[in-house]
Amino acid sequence: MKKFKTQRIAFLLFGIMLAAGTLFSETSTAQNPLPYDTTYTFDHYKKLRAFYESLPNAKNEIVFLGNSITERGNWNELFKNKNIVNRGIGGDVCFGVLSRIDEVVASKPKTIFLMIGINDIGRSVPVEVIAGKIREIIQAVKTQSPKTKLYLQSVLPINEKVIWFDYMKNKSDKIALLNELLKPIAAEERIPYLDLYSEFADEHGQLLPPYTADGIHLTAAGYLKWREVFQQEGIKL
Repeated sequence: MKKFKTQRIAFLLFGIMLAAGTLFSETSTAQNPLPYDTTYTFDHYKKLRAFYESLPNAKNEIVFLGNSITERGNWNELFKNKNIVNRGIGGDVCFGVLSRIDEVVASKPKTIFLMIGINDIGRSVPVEVIAGKIREIIQAVKTQSPKTKLYLQSVLPINEKVIWFDYMKNKSDKIALLNELLKPIAAEERIPYLDLYSEFADEHGQLLPPYTADGIHLTAAGYLKWREVFQQEGIKL
């Protein structure tokens, strides 16, 4: 009887270990089914997403949506408009934005300014995949909040002479190519496309030095230039 119990316990333990191993294998495959990195649930993402989800919705929100370049912008001060809300998350990718788009459109915002894709490029995600995912974001906004005016902003250039992030080296051509793919997507989806890239890049496609300190993120002068482009395009906030 004792021997039977021992065998039964051993069998149960083996089954649990087997199930756990299978679950781990399936989870790992689910998290990384592609030959490039599309993950986004890092700590900063989870904390800021939870924070944004905890905030009350307001009427006529103007949303700036994107990654660290958006997150670091003090948009309220820049445009003197209290209706502006910042939904940037440093390190975010287009997969992460799509995952949290429900929160972004929950208030049925008046306007959304979307810029995303540079971190995907840094992870060597093919630009065609990035563009396709951005189209999904656009379509999600149009479906869930059809009255929202959505602007698709180009990805900004980087300055490869200044940048010290190894994963962003030799990516300037990819940035230019992605922007070329985004233009027809905006036209097909019938939304405005804002070509910030051309305003921030030199003749070699590099982010102009006055606008950056580290080769990718913007200085105060960079954000002021952003506002200037809006003014040139007649966008009033």
